[in-house]
Amino acid sequence: MTPPTGRAGRWVAVLAVLLAGLTVGWLSWLAFGSGDARLGSSASPTAALTPGAPGRSSPPDPAVPGGPSAASTAPGGTPLAGLTVALDPGHNGANATAPRQVGAPVPDGRGGTKACNTAGTSTDDGYPEHAFAWDVAARTAASLEALGARVVLTRPDDEGVGPCVDVRGAFAQEAGADVLVSVHANGTEDRSVRGFFVIVADPPPVVEQDPAAREANAAESDALAGDMVEALVAAGFAPSPLFPDGVSRRADLATLNLAERPAVLLELGEMRNAEEAAVMTSDEGRQRYADAVAAGLVAWVAGAAR
Repeated sequence: MTPPTGRAGRWVAVLAVLLAGLTVGWLSWLAFGSGDARLGSSASPTAALTPGAPGRSSPPDPAVPGGPSAASTAPGGTPLAGLTVALDPGHNGANATAPRQVGAPVPDGRGGTKACNTAGTSTDDGYPEHAFAWDVAARTAASLEALGARVVLTRPDDEGVGPCVDVRGAFAQEAGADVLVSVHANGTEDRSVRGFFVIVADPPPVVEQDPAAREANAAESDALAGDMVEALVAAGFAPSPLFPDGVSRRADLATLNLAERPAVLLELGEMRNAEEAAVMTSDEGRQRYADAVAAGLVAWVAGAAR
């Protein structure tokens, strides 16, 4: 997919807004701590961080499906005011300890099944994807909240098991979110491969009963994918040579298939590539990824408001 035309001209304005908002977001991140910071806690290791949980605002009225039309680009450095973002940090810290639970079949959103989850990949030095995804999601959440958004996460920490991919896929609509962004990193066996890509469901998910809403969500998912590609490129990251336009289209991911909101899954880089692994294992590198994800959402909202 070619990134949507007419969007590139927004980047100067978007980045100017982010300079103010992300400074506040970074200060918020410091309050969480670095590396293994927590955004909340739960008595159950598999419980999701749902609306109204500690550390999150109470839920507003249910979100309107089909994109960020309900969000306002408010003045004063809060361009995401009114937007609720569901962030899905991929995998979880204890998945590898529960193979039976993680390997159990769950609905894939296409009439078949998928494994509940996986342990994810890691760098050759042992830095795991679940920790990378959690850290980037935590940093992104702080930045988004500084920009006016409400944020909910599919898991409260990096110590539990799951949730399963079908639960992650349905999370956005159940949490009253406007959009779902799932954060991952890839593990291609060929260690010379590097670069990011953004995955969208193709064909569009079938769970949405209203054909018009389904088509609108698919269009907004495509638009969000394009804006994420542009944001990551602007942050200095290169698309994977496997997907030169930065976008992969798949029908087999339950996280995307079961979403009744615009949704993308981000493979932010290749953990087995030494150069990208060095970026992913650094605080500075993970902050760059988080800033790019926040910038992509700002651009998406700005595009919908035009």
